[in-house]
Formats: sequence, structure tokens, C-alpha cells
Amino acid sequence: MQDRPSPSDLLAAVAHYLRDELLPTLTAHHAFQLRVSCNALDLVARQIAQEPAADAAEVERLTKLLGHGGALDALNAELSKKIADGGLTLETPGLADHLWATTLAKLSVDQPQYGAYRHEAARQQ
Repeated sequence: MQDRPSPSDLLAAVAHYLRDELLPTLTAHHAFQLRVSCNALDLVARQIAQEPAADAAEVERLTKLLGHGGALDALNAELSKKIADGGLTLETPGLADHLWATTLAKLSVDQPQYGAYRHEAARQQ
């Protein structure tokens, strides 16, 4: 959908109101709960923004590793089975790089302020 505001813009506006307008008026308990809620909104906004590109990159890496394309869930299920069965190991070309890239993509959504993630993201730029 190309209408404005985008879902990410709406989430940002709600989080801004909650943090900047409502938060100062709350008791400590409710302020804490609101901060947790705002963090969840921020996570959802990051996922909406980053998920399409991250999923496409993950499918591309999995396609190279497994030798065929498919849906992301099915490719990940196959990868998991091959790792569990010993068919793929960390010595398999591209596997460690795929796992690392997937981990970094997930951290960029879930914990973008995590120190080790920030260090690695800066190192890769």
C-alpha cells in the first residue's frame, strides 16, 4: 500500500506521543510499563522496515547453500534438518557466513543498541 502515512510512520508517531506527552504524567509503575510498550512499538517498526530486505537476502543465501529456491520457512526447515543430520557443518562453504549474517539481521531488529552488534555492524561498513 502506498498511502501516507506509512505503518512505520504511524508507529513512530504513537511512540513519540507516548514517550514525550504521556510518559511524564504517569506514576513510576505505569511509566515503566509504558517504556516497555514503546520499546515493543519500536521493535515492530524496525521489523516492518527491515523484514522485506532481510528476508530476501536470507532466501538468496539459503538458495546458494541448499542449491534450490523456495519459501523462507521451508528453506530454514531444510537447513535445520541438514545441520541436525550432519549434512551441513560449519566447514560447509557459506554456512558460517549465512548464520552470522542472519544473526546480525535479527539483532538489527531486536537489539540494535546491543554493544557487540553495534561493534560488528560498524566493522562491516
